[in-house]
Amino acid sequence: MIVVDQVTKTYGNKKILQNVSFTVEGGELVSIVGPSASGKTTLFYSIIGAETVDSGNIFVDQYEVSKLKTSKIQEYRRKIGIIFQDYKLLPKKTVFENVAFALEMAGYPKRFIGKRTKEVLKLTGIEEQRNNFPHQLSGGEQQRAAIARALVHAPELLIADEPTGNLDPDNAIALAKLFLKINRTGTTILIATHNKDIVNEMERRVISIQNGRIISDKQNAGYK
Repeated sequence: MIVVDQVTKTYGNKKILQNVSFTVEGGELVSIVGPSASGKTTLFYSIIGAETVDSGNIFVDQYEVSKLKTSKIQEYRRKIGIIFQDYKLLPKKTVFENVAFALEMAGYPKRFIGKRTKEVLKLTGIEEQRNNFPHQLSGGEQQRAAIARALVHAPELLIADEPTGNLDPDNAIALAKLFLKINRTGTTILIATHNKDIVNEMERRVISIQNGRIISDKQNAGYK
């Protein structure tokens, strides 16, 4: 599913990523953890094709992301689900409209859009807020809506960057349980986070990064 091979990224004189290598198999749920400025977000943006790397390669399925041309980047991103810390919901659209919009832009039939949108709203536990606008939602509800939008086109891979960064501890734990639920449907999930509570709640594979290097890679691990 994902192969990161000897990736290095430098800003100025500082190496943000240093010879980073790991593989994520289909169906895995993996947390990438580390303190602020450890390289997690740079790695995340490199995997989604928003950052170029200085050396090394990144493969996601049949895509060599590190060498994708601009014309292919959007095609690639439509194959994966992306979740950001700041939700990125459209303020003038309801929850239902925000989620459906991703399918509308891809040209799916209206009947399919309605059916699929209802399915992911139910899966993510946000169906009762379907007619609310983003400003009417709590932080946890906004993140669930963002997850529903990322899932609506049924991606095999879901990538999240600090998805609990704006949430209180209770909502963070609830979101961890939601990720486990989504993973059980077969979706591969990669999460960049420094939130120890959600990592310990999920008890899955944990890759630790420090100063741009992988310092540990453990199965069924916690985060101290």
